Formats: sequence, C-alpha cells, structure tokens
Amino acid sequence: MANLRDIRKRISSVQSTKQITRTMEMVSTAKIRRALDRSVQSEPYKAALTDVMLTVAQDAQAAGDNPMLKRRETVRNGLVIAIASDRGLAGGFNVGVERAAERIMGEWEQAGAKAQVITCGRKPSEYFRNHAALAMHFEGTSADPSLEEARMISSYVCRAYTAGELDRVVVVYHHAKNRVDQELRCETLLPLDPNAVAMAHGPRKNESEGPVRVSSAFKFVPSAERVLGELVPSYILTVIHQALIDSAAAEQGARRKAMHSATENATAIVATLTRTYNRVRQASITTEINEIVGGASALEEQQ
Repeated sequence: MANLRDIRKRISSVQSTKQITRTMEMVSTAKIRRALDRSVQSEPYKAALTDVMLTVAQDAQAAGDNPMLKRRETVRNGLVIAIASDRGLAGGFNVGVERAAERIMGEWEQAGAKAQVITCGRKPSEYFRNHAALAMHFEGTSADPSLEEARMISSYVCRAYTAGELDRVVVVYHHAKNRVDQELRCETLLPLDPNAVAMAHGPRKNESEGPVRVSSAFKFVPSAERVLGELVPSYILTVIHQALIDSAAAEQGARRKAMHSATENATAIVATLTRTYNRVRQASITTEINEIVGGASALEEQQ
C-alpha cells in the first residue's frame, strides 16, 4: 500500500491539473459566444448569395457553360479540405476530421484516383504531412480564421477545377450546432449541384424555410453566363470562409466540453485519493496505538 507522502503528492498533482483544466474551461466558455456570434452574423450573407446563385443557375445555357457546374462522373483527382485546430485538448475534435478526410481519400485511391489535401490547423497539418499529398497548409489561425486564408484556398480550388486538375472537392469540418454540441460534416464543394446546394443549406430559420429561387423574371447584364461566372467563385469563397469560422466556434465548444469532463474526473480522483489517504492514515495510527499498548504490556510483565 502506498505511504502517506506518496498519496499527498498525488493529490497535490491532481489538484494542480484540475486548476489548469478548470481555467481552460472558463477561457473556452468566454470565447464560445464571440465565435458563435461571428458564425451567425456571416450566415445571412451566405444564404442570400446562395439564393441568388440558385436563381441564376436556373438558366440552362448559363449553367451549361459554367465549368464549376459540370459534373465529372469519374474522379481521377480529388481534393479534401480538412479544417481542424492548431491545439489539442479538445477531445476527438482533430481526430474526427483527420479520420473522415483519410477515409474519403482512401476511397478515391482504391478507385484508382489521386488524392490530395489542404489542411487548416497545425494538428491536421502535422498528421497529413506524412500521410498524404499536402497541397497547401495553414497554421496559427484556427481560433481566428481570416478571409485571406479562405481566399487563397478558393483561388487554388477554382483554378485547379476549371483547368481540369481536380474532379471532386470535399470540405471536412465540425459545425457548431450550439455551445455544447458539434457535428462533423463532409460537404461536396465541387462540382456544384444547385439542387444539392439547396438541400444542404436549408432549412435555416425554421423547419420549413430553405434557400429559395427568386423570381427569374430578370434580365442579366451583360449576360447570365457572366453573372454566374462571378457568383460561383464568390460562393466558393463564402462557403470556405463560413466553414473556417464555424470550425473555430466548434473548436471552443469541444475544448470546453473536454476540459469540463477533465475537471470532473480530477474532482473524482481527488475524492478517491482523499479516502485512500484517510484509510491509510487511520491504519497507521491504529498500528502505532497497538505498538504502544503492546510495549506497555511488555514492560508491565517485566516488572
């Protein structure tokens, strides 16, 4: 059985860890609100842009001429955009994204296609640096993603897809449903399917409201093709940026949950160790009393 000194050291160590996890939980709790507000504030722009794009995409000629809407049945080159975190201590937040991205790339490779990945976050960058073809990587901005980061990714994606260098683009990230729950999402970014886009982004405000196609009684200047050609890259940029800030909010929620669980576990361990300490201390005192009584009895017998 461990001695009292070892148990006291263990209790002190666990209590120090508990203070750290409790502090991290409080910090994440403070950051969640701002991150969620940022995600919610950007959603109306994305929804409005989606509505307009769906309206213009109704024009058969405009849709037929746009390379972003041309679906290639055979995937020869695929790209996964894996969005996770720069830091750990967030439960399965990073591992979930890494496994989902790896599964998608594995399916492409089994079908004879080449797969590459763009990583956002230090953790997925470190993982895929030795496991996959890394096209681009971004580190140090997972908690506060910038529009410039999204613009660099969207520029690469749009150029490569238009040039025929990519046949499929998938975004993998965590969606922050609220302050507590996160949902892993794997969304096909390219090729664009207007019907799939409408289903993926609705409902929004309530269970019946989704993206709508505005009345198509419009005359597009200079042409529907040109308008759609400008809208699609903007839509790709907006979706990527929304995924980045959504993931940032989900990261704080996942870390708060993980640190809350760690704090509760530390509390339980301290309670268990305290009971063990008291039992050992009581047994030690009882042993000392027995030794004293036994010594006194021996002295009485000698007299």
